[in-house]
Amino acid sequence: MPTSATNPVRTTEKSLRIIHTLKELNGGRVTEIADHLDASKSVVHNHLSTLEEQGYVVQEGDEYRLGLQFLNIGGYTRNRMDLYKIAEPEVQKLAEKTNELASLMTHEQGYGVYLYRSKGEEAVDGDTYAGLRTHLHTTALGKAILAYMPESRVDEIIEDHGLPAETDNTITDPVELKKELDQIHERGYAIDNEERIKGLYCVAAPIEKDDEVLGAISVSAPKGRTSDNRFKDEVPELVCSAANVIELNVKYP
Repeated sequence: MPTSATNPVRTTEKSLRIIHTLKELNGGRVTEIADHLDASKSVVHNHLSTLEEQGYVVQEGDEYRLGLQFLNIGGYTRNRMDLYKIAEPEVQKLAEKTNELASLMTHEQGYGVYLYRSKGEEAVDGDTYAGLRTHLHTTALGKAILAYMPESRVDEIIEDHGLPAETDNTITDPVELKKELDQIHERGYAIDNEERIKGLYCVAAPIEKDDEVLGAISVSAPKGRTSDNRFKDEVPELVCSAANVIELNVKYP
């Protein structure tokens, strides 16, 4: 659960809001950003100029966009994580074996965060990328993580972030979600049946260390390619096997 700042720095908050606005708008002019935030153009311009000076924002003509300094920091952060370093080759192998999209997710502050993904020969791209944050209840990866958390922590996440719907199939009822989490814990893997993206099906297994869930690994494919037994038997077995290899390598590096 994120901790509220005792004495928040409003200037920092303003800069961060501008950064998130640039991401949301996919770049923009000073006037657009100011209107979006209901802020003065001069204040927005001052923040943008400071961010540009530090490499976090780039100006192209009269438009601003986020700079690659964020990639520098994000890459550094990810590369320091044992889970990523150990799981990366297993995600690649899983993509090669299934010819589909394999992904790795961890969790932070009650959200799922994609760390890595690898595409097999027949994989669809989707909208995920390293660093993308999602609601845990909307994906097989996230539900696999939730299923191996203490129930008290699951309750906190639901209270903090709610259960918003991404598609008509998203589980938005806490009782129904907890029932599914029990089933996931019992069988050892989770299924996402078009719950975040229509037309996409996914199987995911948790990655644990000493009874603590670190993340999850998954394989996803278009729903039309999952009607045979491969996604009922073979793929869950491959995903669970990959998760087990990662767990052993995390525990005994």
